[in-house]
Amino acid sequence: MNTITFTKTAAPDWLLAMWKEIDEKTFGKGMDCFAEDAVCNLGVADWHGREAIRENMRAFIDTGFTAHHDVIEYWDSPTLKVFHGKVGMTFNDPGKKPVRPTMCHFFYMDPKDPTKVIRWIGAVGPTGF
Repeated sequence: MNTITFTKTAAPDWLLAMWKEIDEKTFGKGMDCFAEDAVCNLGVADWHGREAIRENMRAFIDTGFTAHHDVIEYWDSPTLKVFHGKVGMTFNDPGKKPVRPTMCHFFYMDPKDPTKVIRWIGAVGPTGF
């Protein structure tokens, strides 16, 4: 068993920069928070490597909606970061109403470089019932 102490704090710049890249559909430098060999598991996604995360996230966001991520709470520890927020999703199809599902993400930091995320596990939604 492991015990980790968390501190509730403001979301760090690296996380806000990552969400900004996604929200603005630019997928640039803010995505560099991931280690080169990072793994991302969002729902059924299983993406390996920073560039795969960047490109698959771009492909997902380009499926017909614009996102806006909002921080509700952020919990920090040296090795694991926990993010809880809401994501506003506005669809290109005017027949679809915007939604704002809850999301929760776990960011495991790379022991070789604790400034980089080595594993990202997250869940969003559901977006409707």
